[in-house]
Amino acid sequence: MSYSTADSLRHVTLDDVRGAQKMLTDVARVTAMEGSRHLSQLVGSPVHLKCENLQRTGSFKLRGAYVRIAGLLPEERAAGVVAASAGNHAQGVALASSLLGVHSTVFMPVGAPLPKISATREYGAEVRLHGQVVDETLAAAQQYAAETGAVFIHPFDHPDVIAGQGTVGLEILDQCPEVGTIVVGIGGGGLAAGIAVAVKTVRPDVRIVGVQASGAAAYPPSLAAGHPVTVANPATMADGIKVGRPGDVPFAIVEELVDEVRTVSEDQLSAALLLCLERAKMVVEPAGASPVAALLAEPGSFAGPVVAVLSGGNVDPVLLQRVLRHGMAAQGRYLAVRLRLTDRPGALATLLGVLSAVDANVLDVSHIRTDPRLGLTEAEVELHLETKGPAHCAEVGDSLREAGYTVID
Repeated sequence: MSYSTADSLRHVTLDDVRGAQKMLTDVARVTAMEGSRHLSQLVGSPVHLKCENLQRTGSFKLRGAYVRIAGLLPEERAAGVVAASAGNHAQGVALASSLLGVHSTVFMPVGAPLPKISATREYGAEVRLHGQVVDETLAAAQQYAAETGAVFIHPFDHPDVIAGQGTVGLEILDQCPEVGTIVVGIGGGGLAAGIAVAVKTVRPDVRIVGVQASGAAAYPPSLAAGHPVTVANPATMADGIKVGRPGDVPFAIVEELVDEVRTVSEDQLSAALLLCLERAKMVVEPAGASPVAALLAEPGSFAGPVVAVLSGGNVDPVLLQRVLRHGMAAQGRYLAVRLRLTDRPGALATLLGVLSAVDANVLDVSHIRTDPRLGLTEAEVELHLETKGPAHCAEVGDSLREAGYTVID
């Protein structure tokens, strides 16, 4: 169903969000608000982190899923619910359904991370793996709903879901009543829309800034067009905000109440995730780190106090390892180099001596001596190094070249 702006604002009101908050008592946690000295120094005013990564199921999604399912009629509950998700929404629907005694079926992509599949099952859902991408999974879930009569629980495009997510905004106002700016990641728009309704109704002066990954940024062109448009083939490591088209209901609210939508790069997301882990001691998924990425990108453009919403912490350990390495590389703290050297006894030891002299920490070495690309007396070495920043990376490269090594870009 499609709503106009006026309809959306009428269907999702502050009273709806307050009602959702009462409904979620003893279900969703009132998550912590943690100050960040490092970000505060960068921004020039207090910065607080709203830790929805510490919510039950590891993200804010439980809030909206519970409110939506709790609002179903008895006959709808009896028919069960179905959802499609690669992770956070799946777990939110699974736990909410179990708490309410409703059978849930969750479709997940075949390649979904195993920890997320396992957690969804443990929360009580029947998991079905279908499709390689979320669009295929979504189509399968909707077909299942049509065939069985199960109620499809959309991850963001429903007023009840938005009202549930809006309870994050009420908590922010309670925990940081002097807030000047709220920064929140945007995928389909449910969380940003809910926070906007809750906050702007009470404090219209608060600035709300949405953040999207540049490779999956459907909101900027949609806002320019005045209606939701689809971005083909969205691509980002931040799967929590990897949505190709805004929802009709949240779009109307975002268009009316969110002050600005910014985009961040993959490098900025990696650096933000690394900062959350090192400085805030928070395990945050890339989508949850997107507000921090925006703060790092343009720290002087936010009026404080600032609240950055860490929307989720469900990151696959394998992805976390890759992202942390990516983040270190983006900050000049990790360097991978390939080079040629003469294949003779002691050559590798001499190379490592050059690196030791410039204080580069060798993490891994791959030594190739037999390859059609190499000359008879050549060897190729790939080195993974821990470095101290961009200037140190440049110093390492210069030292290798001065020592006569051919560095292969």
